[in-house]
Amino acid sequence: MTRRRLLAKARQGDQLREGFQKIRDEQGLPKDFPADVLTQAQQIAEAPQPPPARSGVERLDLRSLPFVTIDPAESMDLDQAVYIERRGKGYRVYYAIADVASFVEPGSVLDVETHNRGVTMYSPDMRTPLHPRVVSEDVASLFADVDRPAVVWQIDLNSRGQQIEVDVARAMVRSVGKLSYEQVQKDLDDGTANDSLVCLRDVGLLRQAREVERGGIDVRVPDQEIEDDGPGYRLVMRTPLPVEGWNAQISLLTGICAARMMLDAGVGILRTMKAPSEADYEQVRLTAQSLGIDWPPEQPYAELVRELDPRVPANAAFLNLVTVLLRSAEYTVLTHAVGNDEPASLRHAAVASAYAHVTAPLRRLVDRYGTECCLAIAAGEPVPQWVVDALPELPSEMKRADSRARAMERAQLDLVEAVLMVDHIGERYSAIVVERKRDYVVVQLHWPAVRTRVADPNLELGTRVTLELTAVDVDARTVTFQPST
Repeated sequence: MTRRRLLAKARQGDQLREGFQKIRDEQGLPKDFPADVLTQAQQIAEAPQPPPARSGVERLDLRSLPFVTIDPAESMDLDQAVYIERRGKGYRVYYAIADVASFVEPGSVLDVETHNRGVTMYSPDMRTPLHPRVVSEDVASLFADVDRPAVVWQIDLNSRGQQIEVDVARAMVRSVGKLSYEQVQKDLDDGTANDSLVCLRDVGLLRQAREVERGGIDVRVPDQEIEDDGPGYRLVMRTPLPVEGWNAQISLLTGICAARMMLDAGVGILRTMKAPSEADYEQVRLTAQSLGIDWPPEQPYAELVRELDPRVPANAAFLNLVTVLLRSAEYTVLTHAVGNDEPASLRHAAVASAYAHVTAPLRRLVDRYGTECCLAIAAGEPVPQWVVDALPELPSEMKRADSRARAMERAQLDLVEAVLMVDHIGERYSAIVVERKRDYVVVQLHWPAVRTRVADPNLELGTRVTLELTAVDVDARTVTFQPST
């Protein structure tokens, strides 16, 4: 699922950048990899390429397929490459995923370090990667115009975008282009895109329609960018392009197919999420009210978010609150085969289906293991013992990593809000109470789109209040509001 990003365009060496480093230190993020891990990563990079397939099975040669990667322009850790062609009235999706397991020896110092990290950690000014860059941004990354080992999913779809055949195997691929979202969107809009990119749009639209039928939530979470604004800063929302949603649908499709394979085989690890509670929905509904968003009582949340234009600031702020509804997501290890009517406990409520993470192994530890499960299942072989042995601990390892990532995100937003508000002490703001706790309430400001605490537990949910900003502490990353008299 999508996680919002906070991007920094602010000046080097200022209080924001120093604050971001302080947050990384508080969360215990390492500044670099241990020396033995870097040495091993360098040895991997200098070894003959490509590495042998870990299963010993000869790789398919798919270098003739014109794969492309589609990512933010600055990305170097390229996990996925895609090629789609028409097959009669349907489509065939080829989705190449970086073959990380062929580079990382189980039990090695590099493997142990990735288990300690869990995920790539994102700060507005830098990334703390899961793997050393010589691996994640070099030999394992699906760069253009070089041969690369990959795990390739082949998914056949009918004319409605429903999967009818699925296979996955190790292969050699050769991407023909490192494309940005902006470039692909422009080519599609002006009619110059090639057939594969046109198919990406068509399949993306079909899969979005199937998502609506399932009751899935289209998580179009806007990125937030910190920009210099004269002597201060401003926080702006970057609206996702349509192609980002279409591209995400290919990843979701693959995760759904992977989950189905694991469920049938009774082995693997799923990304699961309980349906949000009525209290969660009520909190989000109150926020919609505070932002002036019309949400009829009978309209499902999944339908509402599809109608909102994220270019509207209030809508963008509301869409960011999807994290409130997704906070119960976790990983679940399978212990037995499950039929087509999988229980709710094995489904991901936002995807409205069983779902597994298998498409971002350079940035997320669990994907390497889910991928190895699917490769073995597809080949009719036992899942490797090193995978089976690791599965029981993966949920807790990923939970620690995800919790740290969420804590970093919250601290970074708190810092940015404090910096933005520091020159506005004494000003008044309109807000609504969206959550009640024992000693405080959470309020949503109408503008700027800030959520904060007010130390007045007597305020009722849904109450509209006028607040005065009474104090800002940038070092503590706090802003203090009091009800205005």
